[in-house]
Amino acid sequence: MSSILTNNSAMVALQTLKSVNQNLSGVQSEISTGLKVSSAKDNSAVFAISQVMKSDVSGFKAVSDSLSLGSSTVSVASAATASIGETLNEIKTKIVSANESNVDRGKLQDEITSLVEQVTSVVGAAQFNGLNLIDGSAGADLDILSSLDRAADGSVSVGEITVDLSGANLSTDAGAVAGGAFAGTTGVSNAEDKFALTIDAAANADVTFAAATAGDVFSVTVGDETFEYTAQANADFEAAAYSIRDQINAAGITGITATADNAGVLNIANASGSDIAVAGAAVTEGAGGLAGLNSINVDDTTGAGAEAALTAIEGMIDTVIDAQATFGTAEKRIETQGNFLSALTDSFTSGIGSLVDADLEEASARLQALQVQQQLGTQALSIANQAPQQLLSLFR
Repeated sequence: MSSILTNNSAMVALQTLKSVNQNLSGVQSEISTGLKVSSAKDNSAVFAISQVMKSDVSGFKAVSDSLSLGSSTVSVASAATASIGETLNEIKTKIVSANESNVDRGKLQDEITSLVEQVTSVVGAAQFNGLNLIDGSAGADLDILSSLDRAADGSVSVGEITVDLSGANLSTDAGAVAGGAFAGTTGVSNAEDKFALTIDAAANADVTFAAATAGDVFSVTVGDETFEYTAQANADFEAAAYSIRDQINAAGITGITATADNAGVLNIANASGSDIAVAGAAVTEGAGGLAGLNSINVDDTTGAGAEAALTAIEGMIDTVIDAQATFGTAEKRIETQGNFLSALTDSFTSGIGSLVDADLEEASARLQALQVQQQLGTQALSIANQAPQQLLSLFR
């Protein structure tokens, strides 16, 4: 049946043309934006995943900036410790020379004083963006933001690289006494910041660590061996007792064993068969690993000062070497993490692209096909619209 009111052919042609135009619009959008998923309406699941991944990539870039800042800070400290190590070696050569009797110790002392001033200058200048890692002002640890971690449940946390600065204080400041550090220990001084006692043969004695502030340095000498612990937090005296206990036992001093408890009491037992001297001291935060460097004096007639200075400088060189190792390890870890983060960012970016980027070769082929379909659809609609005209011939 033919009708001038309802043109079914035209409606079919029109719907087909609308569909072709809609698909053509989508392909043109892919070509112009380069994205097959540019909004949530294109594919809500893929869009949501890509947005989360893009957010993580932005976070990775912030972490990368943090690593760069941390790397620069540690590099400055590392360069400073290397310079200090070289200077201490120069000081050591002067001290060795001063141990010879036929030398001018006064001139050697002048050179040593100049070199000590150079060390002090380097320690003070070794800062990056106001943070100095080797003068004791940075605290016990340096935390560097190193990663952004997303769990399977969607929760996010951050990871950090922690640089232990407890042995990296290279200032020449001797620090103040730590009052009350050994309260309760037999033989403590009036200020309770040091003690000296003798453990008889086949006897034992308690050393009580009674107070601590983060950065306090405890030292206990058993015979000729000295053991140290730097407090990491307030009231860290229990850790001091356990740490020095472990150091004493590891030293293998004949007949000497140590135990400790949670009350901060270190018990030293003497089974060596002879008396042994035990001493202790504590200084507050600010006591540097090079404390005593500026008091080295080889200018005497007996040579005793030069001999004592040689022992002192050896210990200081060891301290600087330990600091160099700490910063070198941190530099390597930061570099490794930075390289990993760069590769991870590239992987995420590639993954996002595979989810939302348009395949332009495919889009180009579809565009050509849809343009032909559009032309044919337009022609079909034109033919369908002309069909009612044919009815006029029936009425002639």
